[in-house]
Amino acid sequence: MATKKGKTKKGPSSSVIAQNKKARFEYHIDETFEAGLSLAGWEVKSLRAGKAQLTDTYILIRHGEAWLLGSHITPLNTTSTHEIADPTRTRKLLLHRKEIARIFSKTQDKGHTCVPLKLYWKRNLVKCELALVTGKKLHDKRATEKDRDWQRQKGRIMREQNKA
Repeated sequence: MATKKGKTKKGPSSSVIAQNKKARFEYHIDETFEAGLSLAGWEVKSLRAGKAQLTDTYILIRHGEAWLLGSHITPLNTTSTHEIADPTRTRKLLLHRKEIARIFSKTQDKGHTCVPLKLYWKRNLVKCELALVTGKKLHDKRATEKDRDWQRQKGRIMREQNKA
């Protein structure tokens, strides 16, 4: 698909910086939110290079503000020479008050928590997709794994049929 300037549009998967695949396996996703992220200049440059991890990351609501804890953005050697860069610093999430109130009230319930699912680019801004989640039981995880194996096996069978 061509834009007005003649450049092709990037696909939706090219805008994803980092995903929390473990969260989708460990939890049932109840509701999702989109939040902005307050970042320093060196962090944006590192994100453009794809140097981010969301494993073992969670959301904390404190004093009416949402914070991203445990995320790791590796600083680039060339960009953070004059500044001491903390790769695991707490970063502020930019949400509406009603969204923060909803997340706070849901996380007070037993069994609910809020985790980030992915970081991605939306135009020139970094966004974080958050989810209100509940933990999966062991049998649910087994069912997810069984379904994933079946999809993989089905793909193999289809490829073999198409070759013949």
